[in-house]
Amino acid sequence: MKTPWMEMTVREFQAALASSSPTPGGGTAAAISLGQASALTIMVCDLTIGKDKWSEGWPIAEKSMLLAVKIMTRAGELADEDSDAFDDVMQSFRLPKDTEEQKTSRREAIREATLVATEKPFETAKLALDLLAVLPELAEKGNGNAVSDVGVAGLLASAACKGALFNVDINLPGLPDEMAQEIRANVPDIKENAKILSRKVMDKVRDRL
Repeated sequence: MKTPWMEMTVREFQAALASSSPTPGGGTAAAISLGQASALTIMVCDLTIGKDKWSEGWPIAEKSMLLAVKIMTRAGELADEDSDAFDDVMQSFRLPKDTEEQKTSRREAIREATLVATEKPFETAKLALDLLAVLPELAEKGNGNAVSDVGVAGLLASAACKGALFNVDINLPGLPDEMAQEIRANVPDIKENAKILSRKVMDKVRDRL
């Protein structure tokens, strides 16, 4: 049984990522980036809550903290689930295809595995967008000494969102039109909103530097 990515040291994970193995790949890296963004957000919230000087930022810090804790936990799970999903796709392509029945079974297995491999990065992208949505106000009202950390969280969340969507985009052509309809419908809005929020975070950070 393989070691979960979150239980590896940073060096071990980077070595795995750098290897020629298909997993972990970009989808797992995006989920890990989201986890790092969440962790930085939690740090800034912790440095804000209870500090009288930053009392204006307590409400957004408390809101951001609750969200970021949930996202950090889920991001760690998604890191494993994303790579497992791609392993399943690769396994489905190895199924026998000697008879018509086997070909049909193999095709269905490939589609089902590809759907899951699409759903996982799509969830990563949605969660990254949720995190990005709270960061502009946190940058504006949170602990001013940690505003650069909000900026890094924003960059990591943006990378997680956009990177995860690359993995969605590469999988969608392998699915028939009737599959993943909700994902197909929502991807454009997520891309656009991520772009807008990412810029907003950077602008708020620069205003306080």
